[in-house]
Amino acid sequence: MSPSPVPGRFALVLHSHLPWLAHHGAWPVGEEWLYQSWASSYQPLFAALRRLASDGLRDQLTLGVTPVLAAQLDDPYCAAAMHAWLGSWQTRAAEAAVVGTTEHDAGALQLGVREHAAAAAAIDDFETQWRHGGSGALRHLVDSGVLELLSGPLAHGFAPTMDPRMRRFCLEEGLADTRARIGRRPAGIWAPECAYAPGMEDGYAAAGVGHFLVDGPALHGDTALARPVGDSDVLAVGRDLEISYRVWSPRSGYPGHPAYRDFHTWDHRFGFKAARVTGRSVPGPDKAPYDPDRAELALARHVDDFVGRVRDRLREQSERIGRPALVVAAFDTELFGHWWHEGPRWLEAVLRALPDAGVEVTTLQTAIEDGFVGDAVDLGPSSWGSGKDWRVWDGPAVDDLVRVQREVTASTLDTVTKRLDRDATTRDPVADQIVRETVLGLASDWAFMVSKDTAADYARERAFTHSHAAREIGDAADRRHDQRAVALADAWRRADHPFGALDARRLTGGAV
Repeated sequence: MSPSPVPGRFALVLHSHLPWLAHHGAWPVGEEWLYQSWASSYQPLFAALRRLASDGLRDQLTLGVTPVLAAQLDDPYCAAAMHAWLGSWQTRAAEAAVVGTTEHDAGALQLGVREHAAAAAAIDDFETQWRHGGSGALRHLVDSGVLELLSGPLAHGFAPTMDPRMRRFCLEEGLADTRARIGRRPAGIWAPECAYAPGMEDGYAAAGVGHFLVDGPALHGDTALARPVGDSDVLAVGRDLEISYRVWSPRSGYPGHPAYRDFHTWDHRFGFKAARVTGRSVPGPDKAPYDPDRAELALARHVDDFVGRVRDRLREQSERIGRPALVVAAFDTELFGHWWHEGPRWLEAVLRALPDAGVEVTTLQTAIEDGFVGDAVDLGPSSWGSGKDWRVWDGPAVDDLVRVQREVTASTLDTVTKRLDRDATTRDPVADQIVRETVLGLASDWAFMVSKDTAADYARERAFTHSHAAREIGDAADRRHDQRAVALADAWRRADHPFGALDARRLTGGAV
């Protein structure tokens, strides 16, 4: 007998984002990050959503895709390199199988066979679903009704500390970029880092944004309904930490289970992850071989556990507020597959199991349209980072980076304004590239990586490289060295060319 229905609805929200990586290194940080995430997270997630859509399921997932990630998934260079990367994966798998056969190494043979099959499936999926870019694959899912799409600012800048003119430009250009790729302008956004500063709702309202994500503590844990912010009609939707942390918690989240594939341990002969977690304190060389059957047993238990906890949370929150509640679990998309190998299978299994357990699944937009909206709230400064404040992106560890970002923003606004005051009748590729480099340098990823000491040197180099590019082109423009400015802009654009529709005149208010 099926469990009795529970009140309220459950919404799963995923945030898909990587900084601009094309032409900026390969390994250990750089383009490899894009291709691993593409193969491990985006391909299996989209395949799962296609299966759900073909089974007639609708409103299953709210999916954010940042414009800078969408640009890479559509970029011909990235697509060609991704195809080659998939071929390398299959070649390395074949090598492992050969070594396993000739050297009577059962572990290498099993690893090679398993990875070869996975690579072959990924190549087939890529050639049939992705070869002409990610926007077509995504638009098909949006049109099917299986998901709600969220947009966001161009390159995922940390909005609370940005110059208001740059913040407005990045948001409006990001929404326009998504509309150009998908054919419609999303009603909601995933605010980068779930960051908020008082007054940002006014900018959202001006840009036509109806709802955005904040972390649970921003609403003091009262996340059971979407809430209008201040006097605006813009709604803040809160991430339920009790449910979200069940999946991704440093201490008790599912991906740390001993049966799952270990993210950090490599078989360096072939470049594959061949071990299971085994134990949190077990050194890499001592970890046990990965066993897919063991992992599947753990996966089934974790699906059941999560579904049961969602049921309990919906009953609890609905009883607390005296009406059906909305429970929102929100994560980075890259957790599922890239970091947690079994994650995409867990996601699909959960979405299929929830209705059978009496839980109604929804997207944020549908929940809002159906009245899951509470009283207005005044929000304070917040994020989903450490301390739930801004310290990761505006703290002592990144003082130098933040200072450079502010200086470059100011010089860009000054240079571009003066340049376009002279002539704003047509697009100016020099001004456009100055703005493009500035926007890429403002990505929140760089400060996060420095604060968390994850490839901090790469992050600093990237932030300072984009800042240098903006300054170099801008200096030539300020000196009226027009030929040099054009040559510099052309040279930098060969590496940094997302957002082809970016028009600096919309930053300065010039005629368009």
